[in-house]
Amino acid sequence: MPASTPLRPLVDGLEQTTVLDSVAKTVGKAVRDLIGRGEIKDALSGTWLGHAVHPPLTDVVVGSFLGVSLLDLLGGEGKSSQRLLGVGLAAAVPTALTGVNDWADTEIADDAVRRVGLVHAGANTSALMLYAASLGARRRGARGRGAALALAGTAIMTAGGYLGGHMSYTRGVGPNQTAFDPGPDDWTAVGDAQAFPDGEPQAAVAQDTPVLLLRHGDGIHAIHNRCSHRGCMLSDGDAEGHVVTCSCHGSQFDVRDGSVIRGPATAGQPAFETRERDGKVEIKLSRRG
Repeated sequence: MPASTPLRPLVDGLEQTTVLDSVAKTVGKAVRDLIGRGEIKDALSGTWLGHAVHPPLTDVVVGSFLGVSLLDLLGGEGKSSQRLLGVGLAAAVPTALTGVNDWADTEIADDAVRRVGLVHAGANTSALMLYAASLGARRRGARGRGAALALAGTAIMTAGGYLGGHMSYTRGVGPNQTAFDPGPDDWTAVGDAQAFPDGEPQAAVAQDTPVLLLRHGDGIHAIHNRCSHRGCMLSDGDAEGHVVTCSCHGSQFDVRDGSVIRGPATAGQPAFETRERDGKVEIKLSRRG
């Protein structure tokens, strides 16, 4: 990608720093093995919320810590600063857990995200250590030292936040991977009817949209083939009954309506109406999905 801002060459350099891969791969695998799949994974991913949990949690952390520096600059009362530091440090725990969970899933297929994410985590950890030291200094009565430590933490947190924004808004970590490609609104042929045997998930393309089709006794069902979680193809996964399981991270969807059965996916798959006409299977986007 071209460098369009003064900071972009620095980020591009991080994305190409292969020396980070060894540590990042080890950490990413350890996180995935530790969390596994199931309720804890779904809770950290935001399946219950309908979108990622990490971004709104960062608002609590960043807002608390920025509030501390503002009070310092405006001459605010010391106890208020200490309370805000306590809130920020406490909120940093679930924020870090949800963030490393999201990063660990993405790093399987994206070297650039793996590298930037490791530096992002390092910057945020350094900032937290400075804020913790600031709280300790304030409690000992060294308000000036505490303010200086907090200001240093803010500078490093800002750098970490920039890298987090890069991963989310430039590299697409977190958004629904089907949001900008829901599928055709008009009936579109995707293949011969005989090409879709019973019980076997099949991949097709409808006007450049990847589609997963699965025939059962109650007819042919079709949903978007690109997993909303991280973009893996669902046709590479397993199907049992009306449920298809993504091969990358284990998200499960109901092919009848695209709904999420199990995370870490937070958004359902676009679902399609289907019909057989003149020996062809045709689909169009279902407005019920």
